[in-house]
Amino acid sequence: MSGMTINLCSSDEDPPANVPSGSGNDKHKKFLQRRKFLERSGYLKDKQNKRNRRKGQFKQGHGPQEQTPWRNGMRQLLPPAASPHGPNRAVAANCGSKPSASINSSASLTVTVTNTGSPGRSTKTVNIKSAATASVTSSQKPTATLPSGSATCVNPTKYLAIDCEMVGTGPKGSISQLARCSIVSYDGDVVYDKFIKPSVPVTDYRTRWSGIRQSDLAKATPFTDARKEILKMLMGKVVIGHAVHNDFKVLGYCHPAALTRDTSRIPLLNAKAGFCEREVASLKRLTKAIFNRDIQTGKRGHSSVEDAKATMELYKVVEAEWERKLVSKS
Repeated sequence: MSGMTINLCSSDEDPPANVPSGSGNDKHKKFLQRRKFLERSGYLKDKQNKRNRRKGQFKQGHGPQEQTPWRNGMRQLLPPAASPHGPNRAVAANCGSKPSASINSSASLTVTVTNTGSPGRSTKTVNIKSAATASVTSSQKPTATLPSGSATCVNPTKYLAIDCEMVGTGPKGSISQLARCSIVSYDGDVVYDKFIKPSVPVTDYRTRWSGIRQSDLAKATPFTDARKEILKMLMGKVVIGHAVHNDFKVLGYCHPAALTRDTSRIPLLNAKAGFCEREVASLKRLTKAIFNRDIQTGKRGHSSVEDAKATMELYKVVEAEWERKLVSKS
């Protein structure tokens, strides 16, 4: 028997279920005869017979197995290839005593891959959900954001109107110092209004114009403290004022030009009031011409709250047109 030569099918494809007639049929019969002879002679084991081959197509507790070509008279079972439809179906392959890979289809979509070559090796986990979220986020188109002060008023909380009243210090009261500051919101609500005590002695209260009296400053907020409070409120806001550069000057502050709106220098306001566009009209005249309302009247002098509210109202009259013009220039 040692000189016997056995020819076995080594094709990578499964043997056909129906063998065609002709020379192929004769070869298959000869193959079956040789196999039976070897089985009777004990050269083939029982687990290689036809009955066990059919029985071994499925393992209890596992899904269907993918078969490899016939080798040594039997099919070998290997784990199936990954599904092309993604990780929606969990399939465990019988490769040894434990499955070598598992795909979890839970909400977290976590794929755990275990190396079966060495049980002590670490397990790698990939969170598909996190990766998917990142890809969606990165694929979104960035939203263009116009710089503050260049777009129309979509956030009224960013708009504040300010007005300050001054008193005189130094010889003959020639040096202006902050004595009162009022800030109103876009809707005209007062958000800040305090008397402020200058850091140097007052020589002229200018009551006729400022409305400030000596008694108002007796217990007023010190200038250094008030300045910190005011600048904190103005930070990052669109500040509206009438000849607002004077207010910033007494505060010792310079606000960004892109966030500053000066109603004394808006030609659209002058046009609506019937004035020359280049004219620097007073707040009192503009308010009277546009709203037919008198301000800064009476013997008590100006009120910074009244002036700040009037300034905000004037700005809102031309807000849409003026902001569009600023955007076109930028």
